[in-house]
Amino acid sequence: MATEATGIDHPLLVDDFLQSRRYQLRLADAALDDHTLVCLPTGLGKTTVSLLVTARRLHEAGGTALFLAPTKPLVQQHAEFYREAMAIPDDEIVVFTGDVKPEDRAALFGDARVVIATPQVIENDLVGNRISLRDVTHLTFDECHRATGDYAYVYIAERYHADAADPLVTGMSASPGGDIEEIETVCENLGLTNVEVMTEEDADVDEYTHDTDVRWERVTLPEEVLEIRDALNEVIKDRLEKLKSLGVTNTTSPDLSQRDLNEMRGKLKRMMDNDQSDGYKGMSTHAEVMKLRRAVELVETQSVESVRRYFERQREAARSSGASKASQRMVAEPKVREAMRKAESFDGLHPKFSKARILLAETLGINEGERAILFTESRDTAEALVEFLEASFDVRKFVGQGDKEGSDGMSQKQQQETLEEFKAGEFEVLVSTSVAEEGLDVPEVDLVCFYEPVPTAIRSIQRKGRTGRQAEGKVVVLMAEDTRDEAFFWISRRREKEMASQLADLKAATDDIEDMVGDDGQAGLDAFAGGGSAAADADGATGSDADDATGETAAAADADADGGDDDPGLTDFAAEAREGGDGENGAQDDGNSRGGDDGADGDSHAGNDENAVVATAGVDEGVEVVIDQRELDSSIAKDLSTRDGLLTRLETLAVGDYVLSDRVAVERKSAADFVDSMLDSDRSMFEQVGELSRAYARPVLVVEGTNLYGQRDIDPNAIRGALASLAVDFGISVLRTEGETDTTELLATIARREQETRDREVSVHGEKTTKTRAEQQEYVVSSIADIGPITARALLEHFGSVEAVMTAPEDDLLEVEGVGPVTAERIREVVGSEYE
Repeated sequence: MATEATGIDHPLLVDDFLQSRRYQLRLADAALDDHTLVCLPTGLGKTTVSLLVTARRLHEAGGTALFLAPTKPLVQQHAEFYREAMAIPDDEIVVFTGDVKPEDRAALFGDARVVIATPQVIENDLVGNRISLRDVTHLTFDECHRATGDYAYVYIAERYHADAADPLVTGMSASPGGDIEEIETVCENLGLTNVEVMTEEDADVDEYTHDTDVRWERVTLPEEVLEIRDALNEVIKDRLEKLKSLGVTNTTSPDLSQRDLNEMRGKLKRMMDNDQSDGYKGMSTHAEVMKLRRAVELVETQSVESVRRYFERQREAARSSGASKASQRMVAEPKVREAMRKAESFDGLHPKFSKARILLAETLGINEGERAILFTESRDTAEALVEFLEASFDVRKFVGQGDKEGSDGMSQKQQQETLEEFKAGEFEVLVSTSVAEEGLDVPEVDLVCFYEPVPTAIRSIQRKGRTGRQAEGKVVVLMAEDTRDEAFFWISRRREKEMASQLADLKAATDDIEDMVGDDGQAGLDAFAGGGSAAADADGATGSDADDATGETAAAADADADGGDDDPGLTDFAAEAREGGDGENGAQDDGNSRGGDDGADGDSHAGNDENAVVATAGVDEGVEVVIDQRELDSSIAKDLSTRDGLLTRLETLAVGDYVLSDRVAVERKSAADFVDSMLDSDRSMFEQVGELSRAYARPVLVVEGTNLYGQRDIDPNAIRGALASLAVDFGISVLRTEGETDTTELLATIARREQETRDREVSVHGEKTTKTRAEQQEYVVSSIADIGPITARALLEHFGSVEAVMTAPEDDLLEVEGVGPVTAERIREVVGSEYE
């Protein structure tokens, strides 16, 4: 890679498109040699570093480069940059987001040279056996500080190190973690063994950075707003008194910390685990405290409008079928109702709105600035700010895609168009939620205004990175006095100082960290490849009992079905489970490319360890498990996809959650889901299992969790009656598991028994039955004001038709058993009100 005075010269890069910066070239050279974490301040070209590595890898090693970014706007932005900078056809640089159909992604992946994607899409495609990472020669994790817990980055890194023939990983972040331990965790989760840090103090970097002035602006809340807050705080204090009487807290102060609340919840959960009835009551009270604290936070730090919308959503939730007691109690509490009335009657202006307008006028008017960004935590506040500011400025909102808390989001196309117009100077103020914080190449702005302090160093640094890139910029943080804003202010200041200090420490300690993650990382990579003997041994020890129990149940069913075949005994089941499951839990079987990468032959790249993972993406042989798309929320699908010898396939199943053979399908429910579905007026559990039993000869219901009889204050005998009905009336095998890990073991065991021992094929069949006319009528009426199926049947029996129910006056509705004044009023309100 040659360096010239005006630009960078490389066969796969557009001539002179990239400015030659020594620090970027140094970082790219380091990242070419090893799996590397690149830490570089915001705005100094982390993406360029990754691009340089990608160009070299594609030129020298061939294959495909995969670039992952956490949001769709980021993905689109990176794709545009790559297409401008790389001297390869645009159609060889493809974008993968949820907007691209899975079957199209499978075909595109095999033909692409560069894939830029959100991690969730790649995770789903790996679990669904649509793509293979075997030929990916460079994988970039943008904003890699997210690689903790169960975030998709962690799973993808695990799969990549196990499956790729010639892997190379680059992690990029301006703010990799709050402390050295967090950074080590990110490195271990991504398999990074080299750390490269550059700060603004480095000589090579200093000439490209500018000062950013940070100013804190205090505002005083008006008396009417404080009255709303105080009314809510009184209720919080009352609920904390109740929790104190249970012995789970020593404080009744409404300003208790989130840590205190988390500790309280942990104590209550332990009480529930011990079947203490006070634990369930306390947990409901705890949920009410959390809701009330959210309302206080909104009225203190956001706006009266945002708390007004929040109250309205809580009212709607309390009216719905299956509403939590916490919601119902909260909206019925006189002090809360008083706060609601005060919020609805407040016609003043939150002082932060006024201050934001003044700051924008100073920046864009007096100081002749061109652009400003106003960040807020709340989408409700963002929308209210746009309405307020558009009388004085040309302003647009920038929010995420989902419909969050009753507010409409923006599509990816709308987001992209908004950013392009902002860059082009078509409007001057962007009001954004956190979606624009991370990595988006928002153009140089003259002001970044935080509507509230951000209590994490990472997010604060990301936001400030929007200014000061090419010239001196200004950051202003608005803070309401004597509110949670002040607490967040001190937390933010402390953490930012810690982050700056830790980045400096990180730079000084890179050798030590590399030694640590190098040793641990190699162990981690060995675990990726070999399954991790310790984990495998531990899981094998705990799994055998579960397998034996499962085998006993299955054996009885098979003996009954097959006319008394010579079935194996318990010891045979245990041996069978071990034979099929050596090293399973840590294994990284890739089984993931039906219709995916045709070039993948599924050869193992894990070495010769007998427990090594065999990369099976693109392979059609093995024990197959078909998984319903909706099961991706649990860890089970990912865990199954990493099992040696298992192939996973994703479908939208009409019946069941997992199909394990032509005769076995499994419906999985947590203990809470099981009880909820007993009461579900829309789609009951018995309707689901009825369809399951009609479609498959050996239907199985897995009930997951150890607290089945402690759900929602339901009489245990009612639950036992439901279990008995499932087994006796529907012929369903009901199996209990302790949790998701136990369920994974059970599903893998059944699938292997069916397909290897019984030599059965996998076949997906069955469809949801059409509701009868009476059921459809009951469904329509039960949906009115969420009155439920029992009252719906009573109304239909009384009036004779859906039309008659809809047109019945309130007095006539009151004649029906189970319909009181409140229900009758709600029915007439829903049916008779104009649609808005």
